[in-house]
Amino acid sequence: MSEHFATVDWAAGPEPFTYETYTRDHAWQFPGAQPVAASAAPEYRGSAERVDPEQALVAAVASCHMLTFLAIAAKKRIEVLSYRDEAVGVLDRNAAGRLAITEVTLRPHIVFAEAPSAEVLEKMHHLAHEQCFIANSVNCAVRVESA
Repeated sequence: MSEHFATVDWAAGPEPFTYETYTRDHAWQFPGAQPVAASAAPEYRGSAERVDPEQALVAAVASCHMLTFLAIAAKKRIEVLSYRDEAVGVLDRNAAGRLAITEVTLRPHIVFAEAPSAEVLEKMHHLAHEQCFIANSVNCAVRVESA
């Protein structure tokens, strides 16, 4: 099918390499794309101004759902003017007692040229969820709360 590449680049800073002091800052690089400044979440001694892996996972789920939804809308000739999702991921203990993103809630706010019925919109979100590559790759619950 296809392969997708990412390079994660980290180097030690001037601080001693101890749990309390080593830098969590690093960069994500993708072929042909701008690098992304990444770090651990601030709760895990990371930099708040950088993207953390948990945020990236939530964004990947939301982005994939959106792109799949837009493809479905375009094929149905339902014109979308804008799409904004204020997604939330929950970091909690999973059934095995390990920390994991256990749930992602998508909250898309979509503006249409001519809004479809609530039933059609619900079916479109259901199809987008079923066809989203990322949602099919994670084992946490993914819910869509339509506005």
